[in-house]
Amino acid sequence: MNSVIIIKSYRLILLLLILTGLGLSGCNHEKGVAMYQVDLTNLTHQQPLSPLAVILHDQSFRIWNEGMPASEDIERLAEGGDNSMLLQTVTANQSHTATASGSGLILPGHTDSVTISKKYRSNTALTIASMLVNSNDAFTGINAVDVTGIKANEPLTLWAHALDAGTEGNDELAATIPGPAGGGEGYNSNRNDRNIITVHAGIISTDDGLPLSTLDNTHRFDNPVARIVISRLH
Repeated sequence: MNSVIIIKSYRLILLLLILTGLGLSGCNHEKGVAMYQVDLTNLTHQQPLSPLAVILHDQSFRIWNEGMPASEDIERLAEGGDNSMLLQTVTANQSHTATASGSGLILPGHTDSVTISKKYRSNTALTIASMLVNSNDAFTGINAVDVTGIKANEPLTLWAHALDAGTEGNDELAATIPGPAGGGEGYNSNRNDRNIITVHAGIISTDDGLPLSTLDNTHRFDNPVARIVISRLH
């Protein structure tokens, strides 16, 4: 009888050890690598979005600040759709950071998905940026959004508005619009606007009294211009 009790007690202890091990494993998994999937959908009628810049970083760091001048990296993205310098600068100058680029242009009504991961930290934020390419220097995205509270199977949906980088005047000329509506230059280091980031006032176009504009009413946009869904995978 005693041997039976001992065997049962042994089995109970073994079960508790297994469950404890699973619990510890789950904890280590939680504190290991955090992986997120970002799905961005273009909600505009005729504004392709440039390849996404996706950045995981500490919450104390911000890629841009509305009401303040844009960095040269944001200027390059907002005027020419080039995310490479932004991703390189963040990687070189910020610790505890991970970056990823989108796969290419996101056409109206289309979605691009990007997976990004980094070592788990309790103060992780996500920043996404992309240019509205049929514009002078309009861009959109989210800035330093806290993602540490996102749980698996509980995605976070956000709506992104259009911002004006304030680095290039919104003349809407073919020579200064890099997208398919103009085919002009992208980044130009000369700043000829008010040099602060603001909410974008919108497109004027030839249909609303700007005769030299290369844009028409199909290139206008209302906010929000993008839907962003963030899912925790790991």
